[in-house]
Amino acid sequence: MLNNCHLSELIARQAETYGRRTALTWRDYDENCWKPVSWADFAERVGRVSVGLLRLGVGIQENIATFSQNKPECLYVDFGAYGVRTVTIPFYATSSGAQVQFMMNDAGVRFVFVGEQQQYDTIIGVAPVCHKLERVFIFDKSVKLKPHDTFSCYFEDWLEQQIPTPEETAQIEHIKQSATFDDTANILYTSGTTGQSKGVVLTFGMYHEGFRVNDAVLPLSDKDVVLNFLPFTHVFERAWSYLCLAEGARLAINLRPTDILRSLQEVHPTCMSSVPRFWEKVYQGVMEKLENGSAVQRRIILGALKTGATAWVEYRSKGKSLPWPLAMKIGFYNRTIIKLLRRTLGLENANFFPTAGAVVSPHVERFVHAAGINMVVGYGLTESTATVSCDHLDKPMSLGSVGRLIDAIEIKFGENDEILLRGKTITPGYYNNPKATAEAIDADGWFHTGDAGCIKNGELYLKERIKDLFKTSNGKYIAPQMIESKLVIDKYIDQVVIVADEHKFVSALIVPDYHLLEKYATEHGLAIADRKALCQHPDIIAMLTERIDTLQQDLAHYEKVKRFILIEEPFSIENGELTNTLKVKRRVVYRKYEKEINDMYEEAENLPH
Repeated sequence: MLNNCHLSELIARQAETYGRRTALTWRDYDENCWKPVSWADFAERVGRVSVGLLRLGVGIQENIATFSQNKPECLYVDFGAYGVRTVTIPFYATSSGAQVQFMMNDAGVRFVFVGEQQQYDTIIGVAPVCHKLERVFIFDKSVKLKPHDTFSCYFEDWLEQQIPTPEETAQIEHIKQSATFDDTANILYTSGTTGQSKGVVLTFGMYHEGFRVNDAVLPLSDKDVVLNFLPFTHVFERAWSYLCLAEGARLAINLRPTDILRSLQEVHPTCMSSVPRFWEKVYQGVMEKLENGSAVQRRIILGALKTGATAWVEYRSKGKSLPWPLAMKIGFYNRTIIKLLRRTLGLENANFFPTAGAVVSPHVERFVHAAGINMVVGYGLTESTATVSCDHLDKPMSLGSVGRLIDAIEIKFGENDEILLRGKTITPGYYNNPKATAEAIDADGWFHTGDAGCIKNGELYLKERIKDLFKTSNGKYIAPQMIESKLVIDKYIDQVVIVADEHKFVSALIVPDYHLLEKYATEHGLAIADRKALCQHPDIIAMLTERIDTLQQDLAHYEKVKRFILIEEPFSIENGELTNTLKVKRRVVYRKYEKEINDMYEEAENLPH
């Protein structure tokens, strides 16, 4: 691994080592195949971006933006910008016009690189109020330009013209030599579940330190094939992808998140970072197939998974050797049932799979390990360059923990058990926002995460998001995310938002998986005209009530969902109910369904006791 290499030099240095070996692959949707990009070609395109930015007059530490889905071009722009000490700001591909306008003006962006038609249309729509915008560069050549657009061009056309002269090569080399680890690499605007986005400053030094500490605990190498699933805008995917490139691993760039299962089966990755929701969907899919299979198939597969779970929970997670009868059974299943399950998912070459971003259900974590897949659970934030803690594969791991602290991170617990952090991977602050910086980082340099937690036997456990902690009118504290994570593993439940604050009992807004729910209704002879009728049918309510009661058996009485409402339309980014990272904007959801929530509680009050 290139541990001491500045990101401005990383791709060129790797090209010297690996040459024509494949660095990246991406799916060409027109030809329906995966196209390779060698390290040498990667480095050449990065160099041309540096030349192009130099010719545009982009200044040292000036901000430019990318507004795109995951594409190879995102990486060309990133590393090309680093080569001339330029700061890149990635926007989520789903960002609204208002969000883009705010970020463009807050960061004073003159040049923006966009992905497809949606991003192009959005930027053109707000261009008149983006005060410094000068040029737009478009990755996808199928994008149709607006008739009066005089400041946009296609990225490939622009790149073809950027052949460096000897003088420019020397100038860029001089700029690289002056680069420091204190330079800003990126500004990542947080999604903002409660208010306006804040631009988190990430320096090259933060990435550099992150590479060092993650390399010490993760078995990643240049033999790995890594499928990108989360957006490069997300700090988890961004930092992880940079680490993979520093190790010389091959990246397979998944453009469309909805294609991820297909991509898994085509790429056969050894690693992929993801959020728990991905594994919840895999778990639900396997459980559904089991329900539809024969009694013999169910017995065989459940037996294999039960054996795999026992092996991991009682032995491997504790660093213990398997007793020989169990080792024999595991060996058999790994050659047959479990091998077939992994092959079906495209994970027959699995090395390890980092997972973070939300609570991981113990059911799901146990299932993934039972299938012989090394899920590495972790915890981190944008402000900590992703990883704060993660499972160390050579040390004991416990269900429900988020692993052990990485080296060089200091931790302590403040009021309400809030996790406070300090170290070289922690942001110096928020861009252009001293007030927010002062609120988040105290005088002694401790960053206040807003998450409550504790350490047991060297492992970090999360309790709840302090700002999300609800207090019922009976004075009981409720952690909504914990309850939501239990319910969402049910195959009939797609999304859940817990309601409890200042109410007498816990309730929930639930978006069902309509495909499965409609199938259930048909199989049980329920005559239902539309979704509204489906959501209100007594048999459907009774079935879901029974399943929810089963899922929350281990909760305290006051934590259990007593009532729920089925929502006809999924919560979405477009409707303003989800952030770009798919976190629920609770205030927006509560406001939208205020009448339904009030009616539900009023009805409960009027029931005879």
